[in-house]
Amino acid sequence: MEIGFLTAPVLKENLENILNFAAENGFSRVEIISNPGLGHIVPEEIIADSGKKLRDLFQRYNVRPSSYACYTNVLDSDPERKELIKKHLKNLILAAELTDVDVVCTIAGLPLPGKTKMQTIEQDAAPYFKEICSFAAQHNVKIALENWFATNLQHLEHWKKLFELVPDQNFGLNFDPSHLVHQGIDYMETVEEFGARIFHTHAKDCEIKEHLLKRIGNLEKGWWRYVIPGYGKIQWGQYISQLRKIGYNGVLSIEHEDSAIGTQEGLIIGKKYLSQFIS
Repeated sequence: MEIGFLTAPVLKENLENILNFAAENGFSRVEIISNPGLGHIVPEEIIADSGKKLRDLFQRYNVRPSSYACYTNVLDSDPERKELIKKHLKNLILAAELTDVDVVCTIAGLPLPGKTKMQTIEQDAAPYFKEICSFAAQHNVKIALENWFATNLQHLEHWKKLFELVPDQNFGLNFDPSHLVHQGIDYMETVEEFGARIFHTHAKDCEIKEHLLKRIGNLEKGWWRYVIPGYGKIQWGQYISQLRKIGYNGVLSIEHEDSAIGTQEGLIIGKKYLSQFIS
């Protein structure tokens, strides 16, 4: 396995500076954010020069993308906005093909007004991702959804339903165990159940403040927060072993959302901790 990081926390930095930081600190991969109008790459620019400039940049620093990531609401209720995002996502797939990146990460969208998450999956997300996955398959790209609990992939029945409706082999997960921890969902069993769908992983931990949880209950906020790997409840050695068991040998992409630690410091700490489990 390799260790990388998501570039979202360093949006003000240009990509070359990010790759330089990665190379200097022993990161071999980066998960590069690209939302419409925001991010570190513009797919249309990559397409225009057939990816040459970007491939040269990766080669110069010897750091490669683990994926390109479009983390925005792909099921936006505004038809024009939804179409703009879909066009961006398709162009990102084309850019991935041109630069030898085999995974594009995104999210399953938010529930639409007046619909439950399950209804949104059945009526809106499934047809949307059938189209996206068919397009991606033509360009040898996999689509990986981050299982952020606020989206339509809140719990495992949502996962099961979406994969039943969209069984395409290039449709899977950017698996993030931290989103399961505070819900009380067993992330180890989930890896085993959905192993064939795991194309990418986020390395983010979750701290549970047990004393506060016992005082205010799980319907209140503030008793959990996302932290750097090693600072929370996830058993990373066991988790990585479980990933190996299901055949995953890809990238652990650190998603830094720990407000207590600076960005560069947090990424370095996270890498040092995870490295003990990676040979």
